[in-house]
Amino acid sequence: MARTEAAPSDGLKPRGAALKRRLRARGDSGEYVTRIEDYALIGDTQTGALVSKDGSIDWLCLPRFDSGACFAALLGDRSHGRWRMTPSAPVQTITRRYRGPSLILETEFTTATGAVRLIDFMPPRGREPDLVRIVEGLRGEVEMDLEVIVRFDYGSIVPWVRRVEGDWTAVAGPDSLTLRTPIDMQGVDRSTVARFTVREGERVPFVLVWHPSFEGGSVIPDPFAELTATEEWWRTWASAFTYEGPWKEQVLRSAITLKGLTFAPSGGIVAALTTSLPEKLGGVRNWDYRFCWLRDATFTLMSLIHCGFVAEAGAWRNWLLRAAAGDPSKLQIMYGAAGERRLPETILDWLPGYEGSAPVRIGNAAVDQFQLDVYGEVMDTLHVARGAGLEADEFAWHLEKVMLDFVEKAWREPDEGIWEVRGPRRHFTHSKVLVWTAFDRAIQSVEQYGLSGPVDRWRRIRQEIHDDVCRNGYDAAQKTFTQFYGSEDVDASLLQIPLVGFLPARDPRVVGTVSAIERRLMSHGLVERYLTRSDVDGLPEGEGAFLACSFWLADAYVLQGRTDDAWALCEKLLGLANDVGLLAEQYDVQAGRAVGNFPQAFSHVALINTARNLANAGGPARERAAGHP
Repeated sequence: MARTEAAPSDGLKPRGAALKRRLRARGDSGEYVTRIEDYALIGDTQTGALVSKDGSIDWLCLPRFDSGACFAALLGDRSHGRWRMTPSAPVQTITRRYRGPSLILETEFTTATGAVRLIDFMPPRGREPDLVRIVEGLRGEVEMDLEVIVRFDYGSIVPWVRRVEGDWTAVAGPDSLTLRTPIDMQGVDRSTVARFTVREGERVPFVLVWHPSFEGGSVIPDPFAELTATEEWWRTWASAFTYEGPWKEQVLRSAITLKGLTFAPSGGIVAALTTSLPEKLGGVRNWDYRFCWLRDATFTLMSLIHCGFVAEAGAWRNWLLRAAAGDPSKLQIMYGAAGERRLPETILDWLPGYEGSAPVRIGNAAVDQFQLDVYGEVMDTLHVARGAGLEADEFAWHLEKVMLDFVEKAWREPDEGIWEVRGPRRHFTHSKVLVWTAFDRAIQSVEQYGLSGPVDRWRRIRQEIHDDVCRNGYDAAQKTFTQFYGSEDVDASLLQIPLVGFLPARDPRVVGTVSAIERRLMSHGLVERYLTRSDVDGLPEGEGAFLACSFWLADAYVLQGRTDDAWALCEKLLGLANDVGLLAEQYDVQAGRAVGNFPQAFSHVALINTARNLANAGGPARERAAGHP
């Protein structure tokens, strides 16, 4: 039987007030704010963690992306859970990078007495999820402080903490964490702390493993062997990368980030790692993005295909066939990572939210919305996958035809649209354009790949939709397409009109639309999604510029021959990535800060597509790209 050493539920055996005084002297009062862009992602393609520049893991959900968080300081403060490892003395410099084409994060701290490297990573999943941290002495010696505060269920549950055969364990309900390290740790104020010194050439490991509390103990892997294996795993995966063009390193980093947001067991792809990071600081536009949106996943798959990662397309197609099985009228806009359908939205009222941006939500009520555009995006992706050589699947084509039968009857109905407004349903122009796309891609699939289908009927429907959009979604007086039928406003989603081939980019109606978006939706050179008004989306006004939409404008510039404008806008957007190449959903141009969930798949997808479009463009920008890193 394992020998255990019982301890209070607020930590390991206390050693008095000495460390408590040190923590307070450092200013760790509980208030804790780190800019969104100061985080980096590590992950094992089933979940992930956010690591701040100062070495604190402030967000980690186990065992899946959408599980409860055991470290939730991101949406509150240290009392809601974090794992911080940082030098005791003042830090002079901090630099970060990923080790090669991987999600192995290296953070170097320099102090007056020396320098250390903190290596953070999550090995590709074996039986159980684990997270490894290694402190490596680079020169001199550096005294380090460690603080582990585990709070299961999004910061709400204080676990029972004890020693089991020398390992530190935390248990509450169904969750159990085991931490193994050679460092002696002590319990102080419901946290576990340590102070240790690392000298040049030394490596001090920490391995944290999750397992169900009702099962046997965890198998603790060798941290140094796992580091070697994880680096090799990522290098092998990245070897399929085929993109050649401008910003090659940034494109590869985006592809790695998208892979990190893939739920490997099912092939699903989550939209972001986080929930409730605000679209406006202090506001209520805070949503849970840890699910698989059909729209986001389709864009993601097309980007990965264009980078050479076709295997992911096959895995996602299989996920889609499982998730969408049944009545096409019941097709949801999003699913859980494994294809779950029920994602009820709940407010966690004990969390104050990122910088007071409440409420904090888990689940997403938009799961019940009707959004016509997802049918077009799914059809488009499956068509692209065929062109990339994905093996034919008879059932996939059958599903596409059944979806078209439903859309043939439903396309005249209003919907909530691409931005998931919580106001009344409308006849959103973008939704109708994407329904046109669905039939267009089905027709192309018949014509190019010899598939069977009622192509003459599909052509008639395609033309009917096209005529309807041009008649009802276009304002001739303003010379622009509009957000929805009868509206006078524009919407950045209208930039998809030339991108999906609905109209040529140099058609006067498209030129007018791009011009209207530049005049009415651009601020400081970036594009907002739409004019946020309560009569449209049922929410208070205000949010950041939407990075994907800004990339779409660059794509439209390319198609219109404005390659220098596209190049300049793309460089501006790349400048908004953080020091390790990650992008959030939006950017607050007034505050000069990233906002929205992070890292955001949609933003990285758009980066890849715009870089690829510029790589294929001619003219001065293309000549410049030839020598661009």
